[in-house]
Amino acid sequence: MSGQAFSAPAAGGQSYVERSPVPARRELASLVRVQQVGRDAVPYVHRRIPNGAVELVCRVGSAPQVIGPRTEPVVEVLEPGTTVVGMRFVPGAFPAIAGRPASEVVGLALDAEQLWGRSAAALGEAVGTAAPPQEALAAVQLHVHERAGAGVPADPLVSQTVRGLMPWRTADVTSLSASLYISETQLRRRCRTAVGLAPKALHRMLRFQGFLALVQRAIAQGRAPTDDGLALLALRAGYADQSHLTRECVRLTGVPSRVFVAETQQNCACGHDHSASFAPVLRAGTETRPTRK
Repeated sequence: MSGQAFSAPAAGGQSYVERSPVPARRELASLVRVQQVGRDAVPYVHRRIPNGAVELVCRVGSAPQVIGPRTEPVVEVLEPGTTVVGMRFVPGAFPAIAGRPASEVVGLALDAEQLWGRSAAALGEAVGTAAPPQEALAAVQLHVHERAGAGVPADPLVSQTVRGLMPWRTADVTSLSASLYISETQLRRRCRTAVGLAPKALHRMLRFQGFLALVQRAIAQGRAPTDDGLALLALRAGYADQSHLTRECVRLTGVPSRVFVAETQQNCACGHDHSASFAPVLRAGTETRPTRK
């Protein structure tokens, strides 16, 4: 971390803050996060959705876990007094850190000791004894720093594929594979190894992350995400129409888009900070969206 302090939520509240990882780890990780539920708060219900990434999650008082790329939404309940710190890896970076294909952890939540042995146990102890959250995050980033390079090098073609599949950059996987001079079959195989997912599945998840970025930006600006209508928001996110968005939203979140947006606004408008995830997505989108003449 760069030294930012994380204020504890009020005893009856909860908080969620994302930050960019230290510069040396940004080729491997997209963000680090702290989530806290106050001691006197009600249990916090959190909907986790597929985003194409592997995550390292440390709940204070529990063993660190490696969460493989999700293929369906998961609703979890955080009890009062819970503190969670974590790191989200860039899609395709997991083999470089773990020395094994990402395809082996898809949809799984593994005890990190299964991958890293005693060093993961030491990480759990460091997180458990850290006083402020930034110290716990420093321990997480140090662990990843020590693991970086222990596995196989990142597949440069997959890294280029992930960049190409980001929101607003390509309409379909076929055109991307042609631009990379590789068959769809070979691209699928290499993506499954490095990311854990086929390119089309990853494209679907990343497109929805673009929609979520638009929603989170509006919330951060104090606006209702659907001020201009859900249909227009769907078009801005790259969907054919509102019905297309709703089908994809049900597939990836378990609820229709209108319900998901309302739930996100209710949970995040209290001061959640998701800028480390939505700002890079939107910035890249403005650089690559075609201009209309």
